[in-house]
Amino acid sequence: MITGTIAAIGIAIIVLIAIIVVLRSFRVAKPDEALIITGRAGGEARVVVGSRALVLPLRNRAYTLSLASRSVKVKVEGISRNGIKLFLEGVAQVKVGGDEANVRLAAQRFLEQQDQIEAYTQDILAGSLRAVVGTLTVEEIIHERAALAQSVQDVAVESLNNQGLIVDTLQISSVEDDSGYLANLGRPDSARVQKEAAIAEAHAKQEAAEKQAVADEGVAVAQQRLAIRRAEIKEETDARQAAADAAGPLAQAQQRELIIQREEQVAIRQAELTEKQLDTEVRRPADAAKYKAEQEAGAELARRRASAEARKADGLAEAESIAAAGRAEAEAIEAKARAYAQFNQAAIIDRVADVLPKVAHELAQPYGNIDDLTVISTDGASKLSQSIANNLNETVTLVERMTGVDLRTLVGSSQAGSDPAGDLQPAVDGHHGGADLARRAE
Repeated sequence: MITGTIAAIGIAIIVLIAIIVVLRSFRVAKPDEALIITGRAGGEARVVVGSRALVLPLRNRAYTLSLASRSVKVKVEGISRNGIKLFLEGVAQVKVGGDEANVRLAAQRFLEQQDQIEAYTQDILAGSLRAVVGTLTVEEIIHERAALAQSVQDVAVESLNNQGLIVDTLQISSVEDDSGYLANLGRPDSARVQKEAAIAEAHAKQEAAEKQAVADEGVAVAQQRLAIRRAEIKEETDARQAAADAAGPLAQAQQRELIIQREEQVAIRQAELTEKQLDTEVRRPADAAKYKAEQEAGAELARRRASAEARKADGLAEAESIAAAGRAEAEAIEAKARAYAQFNQAAIIDRVADVLPKVAHELAQPYGNIDDLTVISTDGASKLSQSIANNLNETVTLVERMTGVDLRTLVGSSQAGSDPAGDLQPAVDGHHGGADLARRAE
């Protein structure tokens, strides 16, 4: 059992060691470096940039190549195209290219002597700068330094790329000579600059003076405005003070005015309320009563008009009936008149004889209804018969006036001169009185 435990411990230790070895075998390349791993049989080295790789102990070996930028100073003496000796200084930023091809080229030449990269780059750039300076004049070198630097890079790029190096930037920091050419070259420009500086200074002074005058004028205007504003403020202050002094009486007057206005509003409101009450309690009921009376009057008028129309219709009908009856009666009378016109005297007497007994009957009928009659008179019973005879004569006279026929003459002529009323007189004379006359009339 002890042996098994020892074996298990041993296995655990071996596994732990293996894990530690494996973990330590992982290499991670930093952002500014590249790993070159060698040891594979029959193969080329592996290049790892910005990543990790497994480096097995006793089998692989890893090398680190810096990809950091290096500052390289360049100083050269060169002859320009116009024969002027110049001293030029520049600064370049150089590094190993970050791709696998450049890393392999740089590793082949500088892996074990990376400090030589600056010297190598300096020699390449110096030669390129010297070559380019010979193709340019001093004026071109002075005024076109950026073009000069780009030309140097273009010349040196092939030599540097063959070594896995690239130039990030190149700047020409200074250009000098020992013959005074550059100083004399700049004198016209210096004179022009001085002239322009003097003119600019004069303009600046003039502008400053003008600005100062404007500023002084502005100050004067501002002071004037300030004085005016102060006067206005004083005036406003005095006015406010006067207003404040009069504020008490004015406030009282305004308060009284407000009270009067309020009382007027109350009075107006009261009048409006009274008007509404009058309208509600008097006018509207009166209007309603008036409207009702008008409606009733209209209805009564319509009813009366209808009744009048009905009465008119009835009256028209009755009038037409009366007119018809009148026309019929007139026609009958006219017929009778025509017939009477054709009557001879005998016929007329016959009609009179037929009518007179009826008239006498009607005159005597009131007396015939008397059962017992007492006459108090000196004339006695003869007075009664005389009264009846007089009534008959008056009736005959009335008939003669109405008909235009002289009944007495007709009767007299028919009896050969006898009294027309002779036959009538005996009828009412004697002691029989009214009863006898009534019996004859019957």
